Amino acid sequence: MNYEESIKWLYSFEKFGIKLGLERINYICKKLKNPQKSYKIIHVGGSNGKGSVCRFLQTILTLSGYKTGVFTSPHLQRFSERFVIDGKEISKDDVVLIVKKIKPIIDEMIKQKNSPTFFEIVTAIAFEYFKDQKVDFAIIEVGLGGRFDSTNVVDPLVSVITNVSLEHQDRLGNKVEDIAFEKAGIIKESIPVITGASGKSIDVIKKVAKEKKSQIKIVEKSSWEKIQGGPDWQEFLVKGSLKDYHLKSSMAGKIQGENIAITIATIENLQMNGVYITDESILDGVEKTIYPGRMEIISFEPLILIDGAHNIEGINNLKSTLKEDFVYEKLIIILGILKDKNIKEMLDIITPLADVIIFTKSKNKRACSPTKLKDMIEKEVIVKEKISDAIDYAKMQAEKQDLICITGSLFTVGETKDYLQKS
Repeated sequence: MNYEESIKWLYSFEKFGIKLGLERINYICKKLKNPQKSYKIIHVGGSNGKGSVCRFLQTILTLSGYKTGVFTSPHLQRFSERFVIDGKEISKDDVVLIVKKIKPIIDEMIKQKNSPTFFEIVTAIAFEYFKDQKVDFAIIEVGLGGRFDSTNVVDPLVSVITNVSLEHQDRLGNKVEDIAFEKAGIIKESIPVITGASGKSIDVIKKVAKEKKSQIKIVEKSSWEKIQGGPDWQEFLVKGSLKDYHLKSSMAGKIQGENIAITIATIENLQMNGVYITDESILDGVEKTIYPGRMEIISFEPLILIDGAHNIEGINNLKSTLKEDFVYEKLIIILGILKDKNIKEMLDIITPLADVIIFTKSKNKRACSPTKLKDMIEKEVIVKEKISDAIDYAKMQAEKQDLICITGSLFTVGETKDYLQKS
């Protein structure tokens, strides 16, 4: 199999959808001799910010001299984005090598009428790749939920739950307490947990942590503050358990303060448990971390901001960022949302800010029709079936001092980057 054939084979498993449960991933890992036990792991779950926390952690650990892998999902433009070691994506040759190793196991499962899902196979690839590359640390991001997510076969040094908000109610439950219970499923017996959760969700997480005899560190809103900043830079003061940290970040959005504070709490936990990490690595790591597709400025004059906000909390954070960090004459918003999201609530939050609203859709089969989006609000909107047409229209409407914001889905953002890089 070559790379294209390997990717085609992997994506053939998308037809099996999402099947929560650990039986299949445990079977694959056992056949691979449990590669996930070959290195130290930080397991990161939560509703929003977990990808950013993963990236901050990876940069800090890499700068401290540790070979560090990070597994995140979904990818924006390339499949290889999911598997990164010290900032470098997996090679095509390594993808082919691991697919060849895993395929006989999957073929056997298919014969037993127990086919794994796409994400289960991809998770196994991450575990095996990090073992082959002999990483010191692997930072593993939860795919969906936590308790029955296929990443939840790891034995981490520390578990992280960034926050909890309403999402994936069809699978995780209709109440924030139900979702918190699923997220808390990554808490392991006597393994510390770091969380920025609050409200009803923190009560659930504290209860599970107590049952598991796990020490819990709650990152309060009062533990960090934004000092100053602009569209493409920010300064924060984070009050850690060991000391205070004055940090700079090139990532937009005040919410990064919370993500950085959670990262600091996690790093301090590692330090207190014997992992050598320098203050210089922490400061430089935060400043050097970038995360494509999340509050990312990709053009000036006009300013073009892309953000993969895909749930209520994410859209609220984007709204705050647009109001607090950006100055513009006219705001043009391009929205493409998946049909299984809280669409009406998301639209009600973000559309009142816009001077021009353009509805579009990604090529993802879960994408909501832009015509349906139009029917959900009373404001005048523009409908463009293709993201490329939506972008072209927005650029024609925009003056130098205007802001174009493209959001609603990571798939929308990924296709935006593809188009703008080619044009």
